[in-house]
Amino acid sequence: MPTSPIDATTTDAWRALSEHRDAFRGDLRGWFAADPKRAERLTRTAGDLYVDLSKNLLTDETLELLVRLADEVGLRGRVDAMFAGEHINTTEDRAVLHTALRRPAGAEPALVVDGQDVDADVQEVLAQVAEFAEKVRTGEWRGITGAPVKTVVNIGIGGSDLGPVMAYEALKPYVGDIEVRFVSNIDPTDVAETTADLDPTTTLFIVASKTFTTLETLTNARLAREWLWETLTAAGAIDGSEASRADAVAHHFVAVSTALDKVEAFGIDPTNAFGFWDWVGGRYSVDSAIGLALAIAIGPDAFGELLEGFHTMDEHFRTTPFEQNVPALMGLLNVWYVNFLDAHSHAVLPYAQHLHRFAAYLQQLTMESNGKSVRWDGSPVTSQTGEIFWGEPGTNGQHAFYQLIHQGTRLVPADFIAVATPAHPLRDGEADVHELFLSNFFAQTKALAFGKTADEVRAEGTPEAIVPARVFSGNRPTTSIMAPALTPAVLGQLVALYEHITFVQGIVWGINSFDQWGVELGKKLAMEIAPAISGDDEALAAQDASTKGLIEYYRAHRTR
Repeated sequence: MPTSPIDATTTDAWRALSEHRDAFRGDLRGWFAADPKRAERLTRTAGDLYVDLSKNLLTDETLELLVRLADEVGLRGRVDAMFAGEHINTTEDRAVLHTALRRPAGAEPALVVDGQDVDADVQEVLAQVAEFAEKVRTGEWRGITGAPVKTVVNIGIGGSDLGPVMAYEALKPYVGDIEVRFVSNIDPTDVAETTADLDPTTTLFIVASKTFTTLETLTNARLAREWLWETLTAAGAIDGSEASRADAVAHHFVAVSTALDKVEAFGIDPTNAFGFWDWVGGRYSVDSAIGLALAIAIGPDAFGELLEGFHTMDEHFRTTPFEQNVPALMGLLNVWYVNFLDAHSHAVLPYAQHLHRFAAYLQQLTMESNGKSVRWDGSPVTSQTGEIFWGEPGTNGQHAFYQLIHQGTRLVPADFIAVATPAHPLRDGEADVHELFLSNFFAQTKALAFGKTADEVRAEGTPEAIVPARVFSGNRPTTSIMAPALTPAVLGQLVALYEHITFVQGIVWGINSFDQWGVELGKKLAMEIAPAISGDDEALAAQDASTKGLIEYYRAHRTR
């Protein structure tokens, strides 16, 4: 494996793209009029996903040059290195093997990395997750009073929260009788309000922290434990003795962690700890034991279908030529927009209410991965990197921020996601509401692509004074992604699609998409500042003037 990334800006393809950009004039109206087969030629399939790239700002030459860029930066070799378990996470000297989490049992050839049988390790943990999920779902696992579990509370943060909550919401139609709630924020409001109406005798807590040291997660876990003790004691379920409190934790807490000593010190039986590995980044971990709450909610079979969906997209990405490779093409298009057309952000707009947390999930996946200013060998980046991912479900977004996408001065590439078959096929009189919903999906991408000219506005009888305000320039790029339905397999394909899009961009930019050192400094400073907040005047005096003033305001105005 090379010790330094190839500098994309020095390649022939980058220079050719720069020249192409200088002469480039987006003309989606003209391109579609001149080429009746444009949509057919620029539509791809990957698994169950139907991906229409035709409303993007690209020509055949753009596409050819982007594929050349992928070749010249060595994308194929980096893909192979990732799947083989080479240590492409250079700053932490680790393999990057989230794709191994969804390899089917018995896959050939076996994956052995650093002398460890990765397949065997993964299948062992998946079997433990499935067995425990069934125990909870069937009522075999019971609380301290003998009552079965009715509510699971997942305590985590970052990837230990965003992935599971996104997937739980996305797969609500598959959820059985057990409700799952999620606590992540260290704001005490989060844990207090999440537990306020729960019955402690039927509540199971999952504490998800690889090292079992994450400040927010462990603080919330201790608050949840205290709530459990207090409410069980008040209900007469335990007598409040140390032995009864320990028994309560053993019945109502499990962990997703590899730090078994810390898990045991907390009071959780290490046999009820589900492990994962340092080659799984948090934002890539929903299909690991981090998905335990999800497996309980939807059942091991549906969780297995989710993993199969991930693997389907992995194989498409690993084996498909870049010209037909959906994650590769979407990642390269993002590079085109960021580095050549000066786009700063990227909207993800699911026309599926169950995907209402998908954009939030992608914010961590994309921005924590590619928000970097040094390359994987420590040298400065040579181009812009990353983009701001954001979005809301349609049609909510249409009544909020679509104005800027349609008529603003910023170029905002957007991904529109929809399914053909809804979870709830309701009718409003004679109208099929899902068809009404999707008419907006189709209309928005059409309007963004083709706009509305001044002559078309005038032809509607619009007064001349307001014609300019009602003109839509068009040439606003979108990708349309459709699937038959939002099944576990389709969700897995969607998530893996964006994992690999993120990877492709990182390779072009020469960065390590798998570390996240940027989150460390603020956490370290928070621990140093905490004594100043709680009354340590010496610690307060050590702060800068702004921080000192803010802390003094807090100390003067805290009332309870």
